[in-house]
Amino acid sequence: MARACDLARRCPPSQTAFSVGAVIVAGGRVVGEGWSRAEGPHDHAEEVALRQAGPAAKGAVAYSSMEPCARRSSRPKPCAVLLWEAGVARVAYALPEPANFVEAPGGDAFLRGNRVVVTVMPEFSAAAERPNSHLL
Repeated sequence: MARACDLARRCPPSQTAFSVGAVIVAGGRVVGEGWSRAEGPHDHAEEVALRQAGPAAKGAVAYSSMEPCARRSSRPKPCAVLLWEAGVARVAYALPEPANFVEAPGGDAFLRGNRVVVTVMPEFSAAAERPNSHLL
C-alpha cells in the first residue's frame, strides 16, 4: 500500500480528478503499477496497473490508494468492474472515494457484492490524502 500511495504523488495535478496510485501483486511480485493520468488524461490508476499486469491479474491482489470507482464519466467501465472482470481476488485500499465527482461512489460495495475480498487500510489514509489535499 505504501507503494500505491507513493505512486499517487506522480499524478499530474487536476481540479477535476483525484490522484490515485495502484499496484497489482501476484505470487508475491509486482506485476502492474499505475497512477491517475499516467498515459492519458482519463486514465485511472487501477486501469493502468491492470494493462501492465495483463493475464497475471487473475487471482492477484490490487492495492489502491483510494477506493476503486464504481461510476465513471470518462470511460465506459469503472475501475471496480475492470478489477472484477480481470479476476482480481482481493482489493485493498487506503481511503474511501469522496463524493466530490460522483454521488455515492460504491466501489467497495460492488466488489464485495461480486465476491472480491476487500480490505480497507486506514493507516495509509493520510498518505493517500496528501496528493489530493487541494480537493479534500
